[in-house]
Amino acid sequence: MTKIEYLSYSKPKRIALKFVNFFASIPAKLGKKFRKVPSFVRKVGKFFVSPFIALKDALVHGDWKTRLSFLVMGFGHVTRHQIIRGILYFIYEVVFISFFIMFGLNQLINLPTLGQLTIVTHYKPSTIPGLPGVYAPVYYDYSINILIYAIFTILLTIIFVVLWYSQIKDSLKMQREGYIGFIHSDKVTLKNVLDKSYHKTLLTIPMAGLVLLTILPIVITIIIGFTSYDSYHEQPTALVDWVGFQNFGTVLSMGSSANNTLVIQTFGQVVLWTLVWAIFATFSNYFLGMAVAILINSKIVKLKKLWRTILITTIAVPQFVSLMLINRMFNEDLGIVNSILSVMAKHVVHVRWLSDPIITKIFIIVANTWVGIPYTMLISSGILMNIPEDLYESARIDGASPFKTFAKITLPYMLFVTGPYLISQFVGNINNFNVIYLLSGGNPLFTFGTQLKPNILQDVGQTDLLITWIYKLTFTNTPALYSTASVLGIFIFAIVAVISLIFYGNSNAVKNEEDFQ
Repeated sequence: MTKIEYLSYSKPKRIALKFVNFFASIPAKLGKKFRKVPSFVRKVGKFFVSPFIALKDALVHGDWKTRLSFLVMGFGHVTRHQIIRGILYFIYEVVFISFFIMFGLNQLINLPTLGQLTIVTHYKPSTIPGLPGVYAPVYYDYSINILIYAIFTILLTIIFVVLWYSQIKDSLKMQREGYIGFIHSDKVTLKNVLDKSYHKTLLTIPMAGLVLLTILPIVITIIIGFTSYDSYHEQPTALVDWVGFQNFGTVLSMGSSANNTLVIQTFGQVVLWTLVWAIFATFSNYFLGMAVAILINSKIVKLKKLWRTILITTIAVPQFVSLMLINRMFNEDLGIVNSILSVMAKHVVHVRWLSDPIITKIFIIVANTWVGIPYTMLISSGILMNIPEDLYESARIDGASPFKTFAKITLPYMLFVTGPYLISQFVGNINNFNVIYLLSGGNPLFTFGTQLKPNILQDVGQTDLLITWIYKLTFTNTPALYSTASVLGIFIFAIVAVISLIFYGNSNAVKNEEDFQ
């Protein structure tokens, strides 16, 4: 089909054609992806095999200094005048081996069982003659501590292996460079670190923080999902056991029992509301904030600075204060809104702002829009000021309507620049704890009639997101279901990761970055 033939179709027909072509192209796209699998496998294989080849090369062709580096980290560096680097390697080796032997090894041994001994009470004789002794508890295994320290030990081991491999490789490289009289001194190395390789130096600290403060907690949280960790299995009175996929089965149970049906239905409703909330909360703020920015920037509006200042001032008030105030204003019994409506209607008005599922969900979305518009307005204002005026002038000369101008110039430009921001907002709204918890607390609760409510559904409400459900499972639920909360956290991570990778990677801001230049 030629472009002229395509343009001859009506707009609904063009949309339908795009829709059909999209689904028709899926098999070809999948085939293209699968064709890349062999090359990907080869790359992965090369990644894991190449270090062994390099070590074999060092062992066969290395001199005695390089070979001794297999046992004493940094020996090859010290003997080749890179004393500081060599000493740092050696210090890490000594510290790691000492830590591993005295502490880490024991944690790894206990990791398969997560401990075997709980509290044991021992009789402690009195040191004062004539006074009876006391029974004192002696604490043994702490399951969660064993888990955390074992994971930390594994992390340190991985770092040790990487450093051990890199120093052997460097030693062999310096050996070969020595044959032609070219070996970097500590001074030259330091200069390279601060000059040519400064980007690696600057990234080291944030990457270390990312690993310790983000990746490590995520890994531990995921692993907890495979244990029996709850308030009945807390240290030091009880041990935690591995339960495999049992917690996942609790959340995703498809069995025929009444409890299984309740859990899977409730889980599905919470996931659905989480996605619906994220969509409406993101795009309502985005488009309404953009509309406010366009309105303020238009030539017909006077006192632009005043309106911007008023909207910016609202940001100065902490969001949680605004949300708590809105919650009080819309209180069904004592709130000022129902009071005003009662006066206007000349009889008692009792709008169920926070107890009716439908009204509460609409109320939350509207309230979030109220507190979120100023942020989007600021971002949009800055971008709108940078759209070339020539584009609008050309559109007016060609007779384009304001709506056409917005659809063909303003909106594409805004989406191009703010695409990553829009994706991050959507992901952030999936985990928007404050708005839900401060406005409705997740209420109203799900009602199951005369059916026995499972522990996992004890406090979950119809406006709860996955993140607020996790909070309730760990802080308000009896018993506190930490492992089940971890499973929900895994689901959130999976949803957020998939959405981020797909939409960010396919956004025009990433794919067509050069077009913005």
